[in-house]
Amino acid sequence: MTQNEKDIFFMREALAEAYRAAELDEVPVGAVVTFDDMVIARACNTRETEKCAVCHAEISAIREACRVRGGWRLPGSTLYVTLEPCPMCMGAAVNARFERVVFGATDPKGGACGGLFDLLDYPLNHHPETVGGVLKEECSQILTAYFKNKRAK
Repeated sequence: MTQNEKDIFFMREALAEAYRAAELDEVPVGAVVTFDDMVIARACNTRETEKCAVCHAEISAIREACRVRGGWRLPGSTLYVTLEPCPMCMGAAVNARFERVVFGATDPKGGACGGLFDLLDYPLNHHPETVGGVLKEECSQILTAYFKNKRAK
């Protein structure tokens, strides 16, 4: 399987988490963490459910991946997320030493991988490879449908 095929496969796993978030009436963002081509953690947004600003899908998935791997460093791991990470989440990915961060839809109002700005333009201690636009249409569509439904209520 090529890297592009792997990225599509794992982004579909992240999309499943986004659909789970939508079922919870949360902004539909999902994330998975992989290591050795296996999903080791998965999560969706739970900010409304948990009443907590930091309960983004990425943060919850990173916490679980750290638990699974037994430490706060996650070298060799990839974070897949359906929406471009915000500054908080991208900062956590940098701090966790992810090898790669792969996202679907861009976020021009809050993305830290080029959407609003690129956190990796700064001289940080670690720079994961970033890949954007994987299953972009599917990842954008679930967000568009969610907000269209919210505005109709």
